[in-house]
Amino acid sequence: MKNLIFSILGYFFFANMVAQDIVGAWETTFSNEQGATIKQVAIFTKNFVSLAAFEETTGKFMATQGGSYWVEGDDLVQTFEFASQNLDRIGITKKTPFQIVDGQLRINDHTWTQIDDGTPGDLAGAWLISGRKQDGEIVKRDTSGPRKTMKILSGTRFQWIAYNTETKQFMGTGGGTYTTVNGKYTENIGFFSRDDSRVGASLQFDYELKDGDWHHYGLSSKGDPIYEVWSQRNP
Repeated sequence: MKNLIFSILGYFFFANMVAQDIVGAWETTFSNEQGATIKQVAIFTKNFVSLAAFEETTGKFMATQGGSYWVEGDDLVQTFEFASQNLDRIGITKKTPFQIVDGQLRINDHTWTQIDDGTPGDLAGAWLISGRKQDGEIVKRDTSGPRKTMKILSGTRFQWIAYNTETKQFMGTGGGTYTTVNGKYTENIGFFSRDDSRVGASLQFDYELKDGDWHHYGLSSKGDPIYEVWSQRNP
C-alpha cells in the first residue's frame, strides 16, 4: 500500500508546460488490496503543492506530501518539505516530467481529473499561520523557522499541514472542500489525520483580508474560540 500510494503521488510527468497550466486541484482514485477506494487530491498553487491520499467513503487518512515546486522546461522541479510516510524524501529536490492531455493530467498509468483551476475563491494560495489573538492582542508568530503550519487552497479545496522541515516531523493534516460567501469561510472536512470522527463536519468562520493577511475567527472543531492570522507564503 505504502509503495503504491507513493508510486502515484511521488512521480510526475510533465511536457511543454508552464506552472499556470497545473494551478488548481486535481483528483484520482484507485482501489487498495482490501477493495477500498482511495482518493488522492493534489492542490497546486503558483509555487507550492500538497498531495493527500484518503479513503473515499470514510475519509480515513492514508498519506500526504508536498512542498515547493517550479516548472523548468518540460520538467517539474519539486523540493519536498513534508512526507508523512517517506521521511527520507524531505529536503530532496526532484526533477520529473508529466503530461496534460485533453484537459487531464496523466501520471504513469493514472489519469487525474481537474476539480478546479484555482477559481473561484479570494483565498486561493499557500498561507502560513503568522499570529493568534490572545487576551485581545494579536501575538505574532515567526514564519521563517522550520516548524510550520501551512494551509494551501485551490478554488474549492483546502488542506492544512503541520510539520517541521528540520526534524522531518509530521504533526498532522486535514482537508476537504471550502467556500467563501459574504465574509463567511466554511470548511467541509473530508479527511483529518488526528480524528476520523471529524470527517463530514462543517465549520464556519468569519474572515477578512487586512493588508494582505487572512484574519480568520470563530469556533474550532472542539468548540473553542479562535482568532488566527495567516500570511501569504512567498517562494
